[in-house]
Amino acid sequence: MRNWLLPEYIEDVLPAEAARIETLRRKLLDLFKVHGYQYVIPPMLEYMESLITGVGHDLDLATFKVVDQLTGRLMGVRADMTPQAARIDAHLLNHQGTTRLCYAGSVLRTKPDGLAQTREPLQLGAELYGHAGIASDIEIQRLLIKALHVIGIEQVQIDFSHVNVFGSLIESSNINPQLEQALYAALQSKDQSSVAQLSRDLDKVTREALLHLTELNGDQSILAKAGKVLPATPAISSALQSLQQAADGLQDLDVSVSFDLSELRGYHYHSGIVFAAYAQGYKGPLALGGRYDEVGQAFGRARSATGFSLDLRGVVTALPQAKSEMAIFAPAIADTALTEKIDALRQEGHVVIQELPDTQSDMSELNCSRKLEHYNSGWHVVDIK
Repeated sequence: MRNWLLPEYIEDVLPAEAARIETLRRKLLDLFKVHGYQYVIPPMLEYMESLITGVGHDLDLATFKVVDQLTGRLMGVRADMTPQAARIDAHLLNHQGTTRLCYAGSVLRTKPDGLAQTREPLQLGAELYGHAGIASDIEIQRLLIKALHVIGIEQVQIDFSHVNVFGSLIESSNINPQLEQALYAALQSKDQSSVAQLSRDLDKVTREALLHLTELNGDQSILAKAGKVLPATPAISSALQSLQQAADGLQDLDVSVSFDLSELRGYHYHSGIVFAAYAQGYKGPLALGGRYDEVGQAFGRARSATGFSLDLRGVVTALPQAKSEMAIFAPAIADTALTEKIDALRQEGHVVIQELPDTQSDMSELNCSRKLEHYNSGWHVVDIK
């Protein structure tokens, strides 16, 4: 085995792509900042209890685990920064009012997933704590759409669901956890025959409602249809009303909206609206988000919470191939005027590469398309012929 080989689904990011990702990262953090979202940098390693408490079994399976040599306790390399942000809000900041946090950093997962099919996504996200109303959900959703526009993705589709539709059916029928998990899996794959088989012993109203969920996906007309075919319980009526309000809150943006009431991604820790962003040219969701009011309780302080996250490495996969910025070549001459010219160009944002003494530079390797030449008593930028 060659010592320079990387593990499977772990990749280097080369200069042109790395430069683009870093530029977009800065733009997105600046966007979050002007919307009031404060930047936090959680640690790469935490004790397992902090990393996975309240967010379900899936994150446990996705987390690399190591033993702390100082304490002997089991630690994990973060696979998702959302629980870390919830811990910071609930346990460290301890604000009584609304808190807005954002983050950007690498996470590590045991298996590849997402658009980039990598085990090391670059996760960016924004989370809003301390507000339980639909207005905070809409704020987060609008921020996500603006973030995708900053990246250069204009035609965005937001797909909505609400975990309380399925959750209320489960609760009202006293369905045991094993059957709940089986129904959840069948709905995720929209397997109507499996749903029918699994629900055969349930009451007629619940059984028919579960079957309807496999078909309730499409445009905004789905909400009206859902109101007719699903039980008119307070929980379901409230969920459908929230979905309509969320869709109405995005009307002024260049975005299309759809609904899929059998989509239950994050069902085990989400507590309300969930959503995913899609765009043409991508085979999966660009970003995921939703409400997760119960997660903070694991850190000793239940807080209303909603947010989203995306993998920046995955989102750029369908963009045109990145190209390195062309540079300006400067000769290896000790000249005050040349030094001043180089400094001025760099302050303007130009890339200037000065040749080192006793070297022969390859302009293509240096990615230089222009150079500094001395004429008319000064240094001037000219094209390389």
